[in-house]
Amino acid sequence: MAKLVNYWKLQGIPHKGWTLVDVIDFGTDYGICMMCGKENIRYIHILEHAEVLEQFMVGCICAEKMTDDYFYPKKRERELRNRARRRINWIKKEWKRNLSGNYYLNIGERYLLIYLDNKTNKYKVKINEIFGKKTFSILEEAKVAAFDGIEYLKDKGKL
Repeated sequence: MAKLVNYWKLQGIPHKGWTLVDVIDFGTDYGICMMCGKENIRYIHILEHAEVLEQFMVGCICAEKMTDDYFYPKKRERELRNRARRRINWIKKEWKRNLSGNYYLNIGERYLLIYLDNKTNKYKVKINEIFGKKTFSILEEAKVAAFDGIEYLKDKGKL
């Protein structure tokens, strides 16, 4: 097995002045921090620096040090952790069926509908008055897509 590099101890890679580009959730897969070499990192912070050609994918602690921001990297990771917990709880929700046999949920002011498309014989999702474009062979996939659709619309300020 190759030895992991700890760039904190090496010269040539800037330790400060990095910019946070994004934070991603690897889900059940895990990454390795490119700065310190720590393994099993689920939430990867993607950083850029003007003097370095490639983006660095690092853990939260290294991201804080490299960006000199001890608030935002942790905040973004916390948001992703909360979203992952909400998704787990979402999957457990009991959907009701209307007279047409479609599945629906009322959550606050949101009306979610999963219906079988007659043309494709696959499930589709509708959130309030917005019809999704994707189709799903399995009902559970459509339920997860409804969750992802709500999160997407919230992020875009449309819900």
